[in-house]
Amino acid sequence: MSFEKLRTEDRRLVILRLLAEIPGYECNSSILQEALDEYGHPVSRDTLHVDLAWLTEQQLLTVSEVATVKVAQLTARGLDVAGGRAVVPGVRRPGPRI
Repeated sequence: MSFEKLRTEDRRLVILRLLAEIPGYECNSSILQEALDEYGHPVSRDTLHVDLAWLTEQQLLTVSEVATVKVAQLTARGLDVAGGRAVVPGVRRPGPRI
């Protein structure tokens, strides 16, 4: 497995886990981008939008637009993946909680 593939899969998991921690399970792309920086995934807005589109295709979240900002909301399936209760190829599986 390539390093870039590992980074992409982990970044997608981090997006899902971030949304799982937020009341209402939703957040705008600006805040998500800053949070990804904090978790060691500095990415461009374009890369984040590609990840959000991919996660939407997998039915792990939905995305709406407010002015020029995208707002991502976690789905029930996305919550299951974030918690390790479901597996989706292309998203890193979380490790066990200790």
